[in-house]
Amino acid sequence: MMTTAAKPLTSYRKYWAQRFGTAPFLPMSRAEMDTLGWDECDIILVTGDAYIDHPSFGMALVGRLLEAQGFRVGLISQPDWHSATDFKRLGRPKLFFGITAGNMDSMVNRYTSDRKIRSDDAYTPNAAADRRPDRAVIVYSQRAREAFPEVPLVIGGIEASLRRIAHYDYWSDKVRRSILPHAKADLLLFGNAERALVELAHRLAKGERIGDIRDLRGTAFMVAPGWLPGPEWTAAESTTVDTPGAVHPHPDPYAMEPTAPTVKAATAGSENASIVRIISRAERLAATKQARAHTAIRLPSHEQVRDDPVLYAHASRTFHLESNPGNARALIQAHGEGSSRRDLWLNPPPIPLTTEEMDHVFGLPYARAPHPSYGDARIPAWEMIRFSINIMRGCFGGCTFCSITEHEGRIIQSRSEASILQEIVDIRDKTPGFTGVISDLGGPTANMYRMACKDPKIESSCRRLSCVYPGICENLNTDHAPLISVYRKARALPGIKKILISSGLRYDLAVRSPEYVKELVTHHVGGYLKIAPEHSQEGPLSKMMKPGMDSYERFKQMFDKFSKEAGKEQYLIPYFIAAHPGTTDEDMLELALWLKRNGFRLDQVQTFLPTPLAIATAMWHTEKNPLRKVTADSETVDVVRGGRQRKLHKAFLRYHDAENWPLLREALKAMGRADLIGPGKRHLIPAWQPVGTGAASLPHKTGPITHGTKRSTPAPATRRTAPAVPAKPAKGTSAHHPAVPRHPLSRRKGG
Repeated sequence: MMTTAAKPLTSYRKYWAQRFGTAPFLPMSRAEMDTLGWDECDIILVTGDAYIDHPSFGMALVGRLLEAQGFRVGLISQPDWHSATDFKRLGRPKLFFGITAGNMDSMVNRYTSDRKIRSDDAYTPNAAADRRPDRAVIVYSQRAREAFPEVPLVIGGIEASLRRIAHYDYWSDKVRRSILPHAKADLLLFGNAERALVELAHRLAKGERIGDIRDLRGTAFMVAPGWLPGPEWTAAESTTVDTPGAVHPHPDPYAMEPTAPTVKAATAGSENASIVRIISRAERLAATKQARAHTAIRLPSHEQVRDDPVLYAHASRTFHLESNPGNARALIQAHGEGSSRRDLWLNPPPIPLTTEEMDHVFGLPYARAPHPSYGDARIPAWEMIRFSINIMRGCFGGCTFCSITEHEGRIIQSRSEASILQEIVDIRDKTPGFTGVISDLGGPTANMYRMACKDPKIESSCRRLSCVYPGICENLNTDHAPLISVYRKARALPGIKKILISSGLRYDLAVRSPEYVKELVTHHVGGYLKIAPEHSQEGPLSKMMKPGMDSYERFKQMFDKFSKEAGKEQYLIPYFIAAHPGTTDEDMLELALWLKRNGFRLDQVQTFLPTPLAIATAMWHTEKNPLRKVTADSETVDVVRGGRQRKLHKAFLRYHDAENWPLLREALKAMGRADLIGPGKRHLIPAWQPVGTGAASLPHKTGPITHGTKRSTPAPATRRTAPAVPAKPAKGTSAHHPAVPRHPLSRRKGG
């Protein structure tokens, strides 16, 4: 049975190998193992990234955590995947292989938004390309199996997390199975998997078989069709979750609960009376909670979501509604049909770490440097974060295009003030090249530190997809005082000249605390502050679950006011997304006009990338809106698919670039807005073209540009990803069964 109680990470009895002590770096060769006195590794971790012993890099964090539990942990970084030879370099692991693609999904890492191969890799020495394969988790798993077939195989990290159920894959343009049966791993650990990983290691060390470990939260595994953990369990169809109407009313945890009275009841005309006890509300709720804890929700099968976009959108909605660790149920999804069918079983998400546990994880003895084997090689991702500090994880914003919620969850997990200040001291004293400037105190969002629901009972029962959309929840504590305190104490430390804030700011929260905005603007902005309105129009903003421009304008007024009071010339740098689901050509035109009115000329723009499991990806693939009840007749979402249309939306964001003017002129004429072409301030672009510009920007014309954005152009052969260097690296029966029956929401005819 899944419980919401969690065993503290530091409460386990350490494994006997703790006697070997702490390694200066996790060994990557047999020579290093010999130096440490090891004859074997208990656990070998395989990663697609260079090994940097720093808590911002997943394998370093996981490796040091397992080392602190007493295990001997070896690491194979960026192995040659063309054969199994490199996977044997550390010998056979005693307990298991742990496989990850690295801090990014390998496809996002390797390809641009146009599906073109990148020329560099921020997580590789000297930014070398082609040091990792496509779908790295699958490839690494296959090679590890070849090397040591009998060794348990555990996959994790962001690539495994985002592909843990059947998902739309942008690069192959199809709905792929869960990564688990592809990798043929024994267990998948999703999310920040410290709890599951530590318990798994100790249980395997005690002799349990990995195939018998089925009760760890945050894990997924394949089972025979119809498998349930025990006789008390039942399986319910996903249609019981996606019901009409609101899905997230806030129950009142303080409602008066009547005492259970007893009454005499008798059959009419009878002198004999029996005592009937009225069941109290508390007892009814307890019984419901108990039944819910033993109920698994069956999603539409891989074959169903592959063939029916409505079912895909419905499955996405159901998946996200069952994501709160306080009330999420196990999920089941069939893969295959007939005798080849297997069920994917996902246990509820992991319980978030406490502040004490976060301090433990980030306070482990990291070398805070790349492995010495890289010599003087430049690793861009390391250079970006070497002087920055991750103060929290998770995000309750729920932006539909972002994968943070699917991986880290909506509950904020914060470090203590003392832990953060100690890391600043460690950087000051131990990191070569430090000049006194901390480049960031942040995380997925700069200003969600220590924010949480005002009441744990409400938090554990909530089913909202965002705490701040369509408005900030009345139950959310938005106090910025703890963060202000951290800022002030951090910049007061000896040897610290400047503390910058580089993580993206949630400005709709910031405007609730003028004191925070003043503190930020006066002391922690290095001339520019990045924020992400993403768009100016309600259509796309409603599909992104982002606030309107009113919040931006209020924040800008505060920013300008406090900058002036501080005597500083500082600027906001807004980020916008082109071609997001729900965006029409008219929306992009209005955004371009807004940019021109406000004097913005964007150098870098982002085109929407459908990443696995994101809600916006479900919109892009299905043209349905999973933020509402999904049916065959429910809301249709405008989607930009063709390469030419995506190029147009990107061109609107860079209206000032003469290379884009021919494309924009053609589009404005087709939209009936030729009045915006001319030399005046009211015009968007001029009618003239500078010599030597424009011709190269025009793609091969396959048809006229129209102002509609519905699916009409086939998807191109190549597609998109995140920036090469992200703003901050992410801180793991043979019996025959009948075919899966047609789902009630299916649009297909027949069976």
